[in-house]
Amino acid sequence: MQDQYRTLAYEGVHETEINRSRFICALAPVATEEEAQAFVARIRREHPTATHNCFAYVLGADASVQRASDDGEPGGTAGVPMLQMLLRRDIRYAAAVVTRYYGGVKLGAGGLIRAYGGVVGEALDALGTTVRQRYRLVIVTVDHQRAGKLENDLRATGHTVRDVRYAEQVTLEIALPDARTDEFVRWLADATAGSAEWEFGGEAYGEL
Repeated sequence: MQDQYRTLAYEGVHETEINRSRFICALAPVATEEEAQAFVARIRREHPTATHNCFAYVLGADASVQRASDDGEPGGTAGVPMLQMLLRRDIRYAAAVVTRYYGGVKLGAGGLIRAYGGVVGEALDALGTTVRQRYRLVIVTVDHQRAGKLENDLRATGHTVRDVRYAEQVTLEIALPDARTDEFVRWLADATAGSAEWEFGGEAYGEL
């Protein structure tokens, strides 16, 4: 499992003109293939008169899902260079749609490859990216009397508190880099005089 991956900071659009053709690149972070396909469909609805709406998306921290479409451009001249740009920049969990309005000047295969890949690269530069780090989740259970101080101590010492749930006891979900779990367990014992119970949860990704 990858320790970290890079993705989009937020959804956005970047436009450029090449030999009178408009190339509009829409980028969005997506968590699932359904989200990616819905994003592609939405952009197509926004540009119903465009000459082409080509797309590429990458899912999985290890890029296990890769899809691309030329949408009528010559094979391999649009979707593939878009996908290659996402992979070259180590982008994951992201979708790109490049809308082209033809301007009357043919670009040729090489020109199309440079245009489609290039506008994705420009859009990534313009919108910015963020790195998400893999964390181990630790579930901590304490009594109500200690919960408030423990939560404050956790936040004050830079620990990531993902969730707090109140019932008969209070459950806190903490996200930690794998390398810090042993250190955290010792810290927790000191901070609560050994009264807190804990167990490992699953794994998740969060921003650095």
